[in-house]
Amino acid sequence: MTTARPTAPSAITPVLVRLKLSLLRNGLRQSTGRRAAYIASVTVALLFAALQLLGLVALRGDTHAATVCVLLVGVLALGWAVMPLFFPSGDETLDATRLVMLPLRPRPLVRALLVASLVGIGPLFTLCLAAGAAVALAHGVAAAVTGVLAVVLTLLVCVALARAVAAANIRLLTSRKGRDLAVLSGLVIAVGAQVVNFGAQKLGSSGLSTLDPAADVVRWIPPSAALGAVHSVSEGAYATAAAQLALTGAALLALLTLWQRSLTRLMTAQDGSTLAAAEPDKGTSRTSGALGGLLPAGRTGTVMERSLRYVWRDPKTKAAWVTSLAIGLIVPLFNALQGTGSVYFACFAAGMLGVLMYNQFGQDTSAFWMVAMTISSPRDAYVELRGRALALLLITLPYAALVTVLTTAMLGDWPALPEVLGLSFALLGAMLATGAWSSARFPYSIPQEGHKNVAPGQAGLAWISILGGMVAGALLCAPVLALTIWLHASSATSWTWLLLPLGAAYGATVTELGLRLAAPRVAGRLPEILTAVSRG
Repeated sequence: MTTARPTAPSAITPVLVRLKLSLLRNGLRQSTGRRAAYIASVTVALLFAALQLLGLVALRGDTHAATVCVLLVGVLALGWAVMPLFFPSGDETLDATRLVMLPLRPRPLVRALLVASLVGIGPLFTLCLAAGAAVALAHGVAAAVTGVLAVVLTLLVCVALARAVAAANIRLLTSRKGRDLAVLSGLVIAVGAQVVNFGAQKLGSSGLSTLDPAADVVRWIPPSAALGAVHSVSEGAYATAAAQLALTGAALLALLTLWQRSLTRLMTAQDGSTLAAAEPDKGTSRTSGALGGLLPAGRTGTVMERSLRYVWRDPKTKAAWVTSLAIGLIVPLFNALQGTGSVYFACFAAGMLGVLMYNQFGQDTSAFWMVAMTISSPRDAYVELRGRALALLLITLPYAALVTVLTTAMLGDWPALPEVLGLSFALLGAMLATGAWSSARFPYSIPQEGHKNVAPGQAGLAWISILGGMVAGALLCAPVLALTIWLHASSATSWTWLLLPLGAAYGATVTELGLRLAAPRVAGRLPEILTAVSRG
C-alpha cells in the first residue's frame, strides 16, 4: 500500500498563480461583451498609468514633488483598502472560504495568495505609480537603491492590505449586507468625485503648499512612508529613512499576520451566519408592532410599513434612497462651500427625492401579483398609491426642509428661507404627482441581481418615465415659480414669506390630484403592470 507524499509548501505558489490566470482566461471566454469590457478597462488603465508615470517623472526636481508623490501613494493605499468592501466579486480569489476544504496550512497559503495577487491590472497600475514616484524623488545612487526597495514594499503593502481587509470581512462580503455595500459603490464614487472636485478648486486658488502639512503626516504612514524614505535619503537624512523603511516593513508583517489569523479562523471556525439564520427571529414581531403603532390604521399603514421595509431591506431600493439623500445634500452644500451656490440650489434635494416616487411597482418585481390581488377598484388603487406617497413623504419632507435650512445657514441668507421652503414643497408635491401617474403608465422591472437598475429592453421606458416626469413636474411648479419671480420683480420681497404656506398647500393639492388621476389607470392596467415589472 502506498501513501501519497505531502505537497511541499513552495509548490502551492505556482498552482495558485496558474489558477488566477485560469480564472481570468475562463472569465473572458464567457461572453464577447465581458471580453470587450475587460480589454477596454485594461487599455484605459494602462494609458492612465503611463500618463501618470510620465507626469510623476516630470515632477523630478520640483519643490512639491515629495508632497504630491506621498499623498498619491496614500490615496492609492486607501483605495486598495476600500475596494474589496465595495467590489468583492471583482476577484474570485478574494473569497478564501472556497479553500476551506483543502488541506492547506495558513502560512504557505498566505505566501502563495500574495504572489498570485500580484497578477492583475491593479498591481500593474500600483507598480507604475510607485515607480514614477520613486524616480521623481530619488537623487543619487543611495536614493535609487532605496527607491527600488520602496517600490517593492509599496506594492506588497497595498496588496496585503486589500487581502487582509477582504479576509477579515469575508463573511460580511458574502452576506446580504455585503451585497448592500457593493450596490452603494456608485455613491462612494459620486461623493469621491465631488470631494476631488472641491479639493482641486481649492488647490487651484491656493497652490500645492497647502498640502504640505498633510504630507508631513502621511509620509510616516505606510506605504507612503516607503516613498518618504526615498526623499529622506535624497536629502541625507539616513536615520529618518531607516525609520520610515522599518515602519513600512513592520506594517507589512502586521498585515500578513492579520491575514494569516483571518485565514486560520476561516478554516477552523464554523460559519456563524448559518447558525444565526437557523435561530428563530425573536424581534420581528416586536419591531413590526412598534413600527405599526406609529402608522395609520388600515391599508394605508400597511402599505407605508411595507414601503419602509423595502427601503431598509431591499438592496436596490436602499441604494436609490441613499444615493438620492446624499446627492441631494452634497450638491447644494458643496456649492455653498465653494462660494458659487444659491439658496435655490436646496430645491435640488426635493427633486432628487421626488424621483423616488417613479416606478413604484418596479421594486415589487413579480411579487406585484400579491398587491394586484388586493386592488379591485380605483379606490383600492388610490389607497395603495397614497400609502406609498406618505411613506416617501415621511422621510423626504423633513429631509428637504433640513437641506434647505443648512444651505440657508451656510450662505447666511435667512430672509430667503420661507420662499425656498415653499418652492421645495411645491416641487416635491409635483414630483409625487407625476411619479404616481408615471408608475401607472410606464412601469419597468428592476433586476434583483447585478448592478443594472433596468431590465433589458426597458431602458426607453425608464428614460421616458423619469425625464418626462421631471419636465412635467417642473411645469407643474410654474405657478409658484412665477409668483416668486413676480414678488421679486415688483420689489414686494416683504411678502415672500407667503410662499411657504402657499407652496406647501399647492404641493399637497397637486399630489392629491395626481394620485386620484393615477388610481383609475392603475386599477385598469394591473395585468400590463405585472407583466412589465416581472421581466427582471
